[in-house]
Order: sequence, then structure tokens, then C-alpha cells
Amino acid sequence: MDRVALRGLKARGHHGVFPKEREDGQTFLVDIVLGLDTRPAAADDDLAKTVHYGIVAEEVVAVVEGEPVNLVETLAERIAQVCLKHEGVEEVEVCVHKPDAPITVPFDDVTVTIIRSRV
Repeated sequence: MDRVALRGLKARGHHGVFPKEREDGQTFLVDIVLGLDTRPAAADDDLAKTVHYGIVAEEVVAVVEGEPVNLVETLAERIAQVCLKHEGVEEVEVCVHKPDAPITVPFDDVTVTIIRSRV
């Protein structure tokens, strides 16, 4: 299976279990890797035969900026489901970064990574 990756999609969301996270919001970064067969698109040099990653990027950002959820795990699941709606995408890996998570010790990043496929 071939891979198309989008890394470092950035959006502001109001996700989290604490009131301050919901009120103030924070930056989330998202990496996605889409699994699909790119051979038909490559053979015909035809965008219509592959996934349009610009559209996927806009949809992922809309999820992050959309309805708040408590857990990063829930956010990752919603992003995965949006990606799998695209024709030809058989699998997706989603990594959501929450670099400003409310943790009381020094840290670089908090991530949740999931892999989902069509059933």
C-alpha cells in the first residue's frame, strides 16, 4: 500500500477536560498518513484517481476547529473517520499533538496516535 502524508497541520481547538482549555483553546498539530493505491493516478497523471490532500487538510483543520471534545483520543478518531470517507483511502494513521497540554512538569509534547482502516 502506498502512503500520502500530511505533517504538521496546525489549528486552534477548544478540546480538553479542564474549563480553561475549553474557554481559551490551544494549538493542536496533526500528522496524517493515508494508505491508498496511487498507481492508477500515477499511470494517468490524474488527480481524480487519487486523494486530494489539500481537501483532506482543510477537512482535518475543520475537525480540530470544530465541536470540542474532552479527549485527544476522541479528536483523533473523528479525524480518522473524515479521512476514511475519501474514496480510495483504505487506511489512515492519525497523530494528534497537544504541545500545550496542562501538565505541571516540563515536557516537549503529548501525542495520541491511532491507525484505522475500512471495515
